[in-house]
Amino acid sequence: MENSKTTKELLETYYKGFAKKEGWESVIAEDFKYVGGDMTNRVPITGKDGYIAVIGRFSRIFHEMRVKTMIVDGDNACVIGNYDYQFPNGEKINGDVAEIWTAKDGKLTSLTIFFDTLTFDKNTPKPNK
Repeated sequence: MENSKTTKELLETYYKGFAKKEGWESVIAEDFKYVGGDMTNRVPITGKDGYIAVIGRFSRIFHEMRVKTMIVDGDNACVIGNYDYQFPNGEKINGDVAEIWTAKDGKLTSLTIFFDTLTFDKNTPKPNK
């Protein structure tokens, strides 16, 4: 695809919109695969709509984000994002998230994230079962 955006351009569009909490969805592939939040469960959430739902929940906790580092190698990339969080219990923290991306045919196709899940677990209410 000659007119496709490069991986770097896709990520720049994504993070510009993500920081504003709008306009990032256009670069996500329909068959997107997301792994994160529970490193004991490596089964991906599949599909653009599933990822949008995840980000809808996450967007309630983070207030600002910045890209600290972006390394792109062809269709693969690693981004270190820095986030300011405020949890439902009032706790405010700043933390980094390692985000491993793949792209294909002008869309972002997968994301695996790594972060401090213990802090999230301690500061986020458990759903009623």
